[in-house]
Amino acid sequence: MSKDKVAAYQQQQKRSLSPREVEAMAFTKAAVLLDEAKQKTGSIEEYSKALRFNHLLWTIIQADLTEPENNLPDEIKANIMSLTIFVDKQTTKAMRSSNAADLEVLININRNLAADLRTNPQAAPAETARPQSSSESA
Repeated sequence: MSKDKVAAYQQQQKRSLSPREVEAMAFTKAAVLLDEAKQKTGSIEEYSKALRFNHLLWTIIQADLTEPENNLPDEIKANIMSLTIFVDKQTTKAMRSSNAADLEVLININRNLAADLRTNPQAAPAETARPQSSSESA
């Protein structure tokens, strides 16, 4: 199949997806890129590319939360913003350390959000992906 046909198919597929499905795809892509970077520890280029994509995704989420048109309840916005701050800190830690193990929490958050967006379209994403404190997980 030619590249033009593939591009046309991908464009049509994007048009038929709901916003939540697009969000789920973005979180899945971020998780896949991070997981691939974790597997290729010798490639700083792959590692930084994955972290940059993940950072961009979460920056978009932060920007969306501040838009006046965002109708999420304030409590959910606050929860999601807290999660974005945690992701920012974890991303910075992973960038500084270049340690593949530091990607695992980011991969898990993205996978959990993608799964939740696909299976529970009415739930708020931050409710299922927020990091648990040590007292919550006990």
